[in-house]
Amino acid sequence: MSYTEAKQRYEALGINTEEALNKMKEVNVSVHCWQGDDVQGFDSKEALSGGIQATGNYPGKASTPQQLMQDIDKAFSLIPGKKKLNLHASYAIFEDEFVDRDKIEPKHFKKWVDFAKERGLGIDFNPTLFSHAMVKDNLTLSSPDETVRKFWIDHVKQCIKISEYFANETGEVCVMNIWIPDGYKDIPADRLGPRMRFKESLDEILSMPYDKTKVYVTLESKVFGIGLESYTVGSAEFCLSYSTKNGITPLMDNGHYHPTEVVSDKMSALLCFNEKVALHVTRGVRWDSDHVVLYDDETKEIMKEIIAHDALDRVFIATDYFDASINRISAWVTGVRNVKKAILTALLTPHAEMKKLQNENRLTELMLMQEELKMMPVGEVWEEYLKREEVEINPTKAILDYEKKVLVNR
Repeated sequence: MSYTEAKQRYEALGINTEEALNKMKEVNVSVHCWQGDDVQGFDSKEALSGGIQATGNYPGKASTPQQLMQDIDKAFSLIPGKKKLNLHASYAIFEDEFVDRDKIEPKHFKKWVDFAKERGLGIDFNPTLFSHAMVKDNLTLSSPDETVRKFWIDHVKQCIKISEYFANETGEVCVMNIWIPDGYKDIPADRLGPRMRFKESLDEILSMPYDKTKVYVTLESKVFGIGLESYTVGSAEFCLSYSTKNGITPLMDNGHYHPTEVVSDKMSALLCFNEKVALHVTRGVRWDSDHVVLYDDETKEIMKEIIAHDALDRVFIATDYFDASINRISAWVTGVRNVKKAILTALLTPHAEMKKLQNENRLTELMLMQEELKMMPVGEVWEEYLKREEVEINPTKAILDYEKKVLVNR
């Protein structure tokens, strides 16, 4: 089937594919840098910790800023449409001096800013509260040790300054996400104390002045981590309550909830009460395993919720996964393209008609339409989108060629 034929099929449903393709030009996905080096970063030789684990040993992992930038360039060349760069603080680039995380400054990210500006990219940011000697007894901002807590408070404050620097330099807002790994392996005696300390730490961090039109501070919850199975300080209830009460943005990672919970069902609830909502799109397999995002039911359902409620300008969409068992460029390209496929699918859905059927209790017709839509020729529209973006339809050859010429020689 050609694009012209697909266009006609969609017109019969009242869908204008040209409008959908034009809207795809507005879609900006923030792409995580840490897929390229298995979350190692450049500021520490500490092993991954904080409930994080990258499994596999596929050849070609980036080990220097230059290699990581080279790989990002390759991945971005195979991903259509707008993109942002999402950095962790552990990717600071030091020249003549090294400073610890509580002392990092904008100058330690100048090379990233130069990289982004040359490519017309915005930058999002994340304090790095894991894989560090100052994570004491698996606790950071909730630690009973005031020295530990102050170190991480200072770190996050510096990250807010760096985020504002990114926004000023790139001309795009910076989403700065706070996530802590804090928790206990077994049943704690005191659940309230760590959460109160976390709250006080956040209060102190957010008391610093920053431009809230340029920096959106978000707070991300988690249900558990490796070695932190019984209790997580930053639970969903804590993070949502704190975000709402303090006027910051909630961030939902669809691997950070109980296995029977889905973020697609939570989107509309949060849109009722928040100006903005942030997403980390991933794929959990049995647990928060950060598998490469697929074009699967939940990814499509999340994007359907955003598009159906005309919320593209209210939701910050970012990816967050890492797989060290396969080609890392492929992991990036596959996951981000699937996020954009799901958005396009949502744009090619007759939401108004389906809402009407629901409101009139014509649920039989609604189910029939939902099932019929699954066989619509979205693939032909996707290929047309790739052609217009001048991106290869099948990236396999480009990825494998890059592996042979670059990755295996590292």
